[in-house]
Amino acid sequence: MGKFVTFGEIMLRLSPNGYERFVQANKFNVFFAGGEANVAASLANYGLDSHYVTKLPAHEIGQAAINEMRRFGIKTDYIVRGGDRIGVYFCEKGASQRPSKVIYDRANSAIAEAKRDDFDWKKVFEGVEWFHFTGITPALSDNCVEITLDALKAAKEAGATISVDLNYRKKLWSTEKAGKVMAELVKHCDVVIANEEDAEKVFGIKAGKTDVTEGKLCDEGYKAVAKELYDRFGLKYVAITLRESYSASDNGWSGMLYDGKNYYKSKKYDVHIVDRVGGGDSFCGGLIYGLSSGMDNQSALEFAAAASCLKHTIEGDFNMMSVDEVMNLMKGDASGRVQR
Repeated sequence: MGKFVTFGEIMLRLSPNGYERFVQANKFNVFFAGGEANVAASLANYGLDSHYVTKLPAHEIGQAAINEMRRFGIKTDYIVRGGDRIGVYFCEKGASQRPSKVIYDRANSAIAEAKRDDFDWKKVFEGVEWFHFTGITPALSDNCVEITLDALKAAKEAGATISVDLNYRKKLWSTEKAGKVMAELVKHCDVVIANEEDAEKVFGIKAGKTDVTEGKLCDEGYKAVAKELYDRFGLKYVAITLRESYSASDNGWSGMLYDGKNYYKSKKYDVHIVDRVGGGDSFCGGLIYGLSSGMDNQSALEFAAAASCLKHTIEGDFNMMSVDEVMNLMKGDASGRVQR
């Protein structure tokens, strides 16, 4: 296999202990995280040649982020150093009927202020097999829109398979701007991944008979969503993660895949959540691994769903599961018994 490249913003995540609220906390746990970095971590854990591209300040916190990625096997050769700050987000974990909360402090981060000539995409994509990004990155700044488009054109020219997680963030941009920008970027993609709300927020494509606030999802409605995305953008695959939110602590979790001919639905997992942030990214990482490693479509989807189910049991944003551990769950070992 060739190189697997992701591009985006890695951030400093600060979280209170356990289920404390922000107003209770007198100390915070430190993680490094970001949608595309989370995917890179999954791919590295699966033994792939995983590379992450971003821009980080040339100070100790920027270096700490790089060190954390290297710790998990992510290659950082193409990270550009410069700018004044790393983005920060605060994450308060919800429980039962109290939702999780995220507060961003990411304005004017190094990657948001990056320039097009910071990145040598031709060099980055030498020997590339797959390129992945999310809708978060172009939402950071107009510069990031241009940089992402440069990356997509270079990745396509290099022969990469390109995937995008729509990942709409209302705190970063409007639905109108997201729709306009992402329509241009998705034209270059082969695989689109979305959750139960993204297609509606970004492209106005709504699933019928669905109410995400009540945890009610309709498979037939999402089949229509997948087909419309597939047809509109001339894709190879559309994948949709399906989260049924019974409460902040317990969710139903499954996935759907459409290849233009057939719809595939994964097993549904009832998950008791330790940390849900990064769950969608772990699905992306699992799907990329499954599709690139020669699995059939159903198996690739099952691997992605099982991987993301397991991520919900891990503190922090990175999914620290091996291929064998994911395969065991795929094969039905969901007992949670001690492995001796």
